[in-house]
Amino acid sequence: MEPVLLYDTTLRDGTQGEHVSFTAGEKIEIALRLDDFGIHYIEGGWPGSNPRDMQFFDLAKRTKFKNARIAAFGSTRKAGITPDKDQNLTALLESSTPAVTIFGKTWDLHVEKVIKTTLKENLAMIYESVEYLKENDREVIYDAEHFFDGYKENRDYALQTLMTALNGGADFLVLCDTNGGTLSSEIESIMEDVSTTLSEKYSSKPDALPIKYGIHTHNDSGLAVANSISAIQSGAVMVQGTINGYGERCGNADLISIIPILCLKMNSPSVSRENLAKLKRLSRFVSQTANLVPVSSRPFVGESAFAHKGGIHVDAVMKESRAYEHMDPDLVGNRRRVLVSDLSGKSNIEYKIKELGIELGENGLDSRKIVSEIKQMEHEGYQFEAADGSLKILMEKFAEQFHPMFDLESFRVIIEKNKDEPCKAQATIEITVGDKTEITAAKGDGPVSALDNALRKALEKFYLTDLDTMRLVDYKVRVIDGREGTAAKVRVLLESRDKDDIWRTIGVSEDIIEASWHALSDSFQYMLSKEKP
Repeated sequence: MEPVLLYDTTLRDGTQGEHVSFTAGEKIEIALRLDDFGIHYIEGGWPGSNPRDMQFFDLAKRTKFKNARIAAFGSTRKAGITPDKDQNLTALLESSTPAVTIFGKTWDLHVEKVIKTTLKENLAMIYESVEYLKENDREVIYDAEHFFDGYKENRDYALQTLMTALNGGADFLVLCDTNGGTLSSEIESIMEDVSTTLSEKYSSKPDALPIKYGIHTHNDSGLAVANSISAIQSGAVMVQGTINGYGERCGNADLISIIPILCLKMNSPSVSRENLAKLKRLSRFVSQTANLVPVSSRPFVGESAFAHKGGIHVDAVMKESRAYEHMDPDLVGNRRRVLVSDLSGKSNIEYKIKELGIELGENGLDSRKIVSEIKQMEHEGYQFEAADGSLKILMEKFAEQFHPMFDLESFRVIIEKNKDEPCKAQATIEITVGDKTEITAAKGDGPVSALDNALRKALEKFYLTDLDTMRLVDYKVRVIDGREGTAAKVRVLLESRDKDDIWRTIGVSEDIIEASWHALSDSFQYMLSKEKP
């Protein structure tokens, strides 16, 4: 199968999702990552709609891209004016991108009820806009907005809009499931009809080039990826989507899923094997830039995508990985994870021991004893499947191979509350590293924040590691057994990340501050140990 062209719209359609926003500078950084990965088209935004996108295109003019063509996005001309008088089309040309994507109305409902013009005028808007952009030497990608809904209500008119765009000179016809309500079976049958009908009407013309179709789907029915694949199997040569599926409402088609399906399942090498191995890092970079926590269950690149918990599963994976894995996680830059919990068996522990490079035997412990110890700790409130960082430290302690990066001597946290003012927190901490002691104090937004700041301040005296690259991104507290009231044990789970990694740590105590300290301490121990030679 020939490579499918990858069209990324994270920087435009992706930013329409809740909680997703990028500065112009961040958009350039993402565009460079997409370009390095091998994306063919990068849609930078709508230059006629806001100053930030205009700034992006100004920056893009001075940025060298190796692989991708940058595309500016906009709409057909407004009703009742000529293209050269339309500010939107003028802004598209002034963006100086080699490709331009414009959308036009395909659904007669939108033509008559939303933009309130005639069906005939809408066709003129499509034709004249495409023709005008082609006359100005732009590659034109025509997005047929709401195509599948329009087709189902007025097939002839929807097809007429596509023919009009073709006659104007459109290089690609992208069929859009804008509302995300179409089924995969409908995608296939409609695309078959479109291809047959347009080929009969258009391809018979002298010097007519083959019609190139694209697909743009939304995930409102949970089918965006499946619908994109169905369209490709039905002849689409371009697929539009976003990194991590970011987008309005339920999101767009997730290129992070589509790309490995194309490369590994459909024999369509849209990116090289070398670049495919960067997939997880690309996903993480975009989520980090958006300041969003990565979804653990995301296919291919999520932390849970190749995670195994049941002892029987782990035993099988150790013998033959494909028994419970559909592919090698290394191909997309991911890794196999074996979880340890009260459901673990001997196989889980043996896998983790090997993974961590721990040698057992000298201290009388074996994998069965470790399983027993961990199950007892889980009974007391620990949850190691959700705390890989703390599990690593615990296993090293079992094997008497743990070498702490620091030791706590004491800490004190003071909380002050004045009338009509928010609480203030200050922490004082004393730690030792080797034979040296450091005492520091710091303020924070709360007791855990103050402890975090004080510990960072102390550790900076001993380690060259840039602790600013490490951030606490999630903090969860759960009462383990509420029957004891305020004396009940609590479980604190911390999620931390740096530029390359995400890890989780846990603390359990009757005191929430002590539980938080154990989780916080493990997090810093884990990070600093990564830097050891």
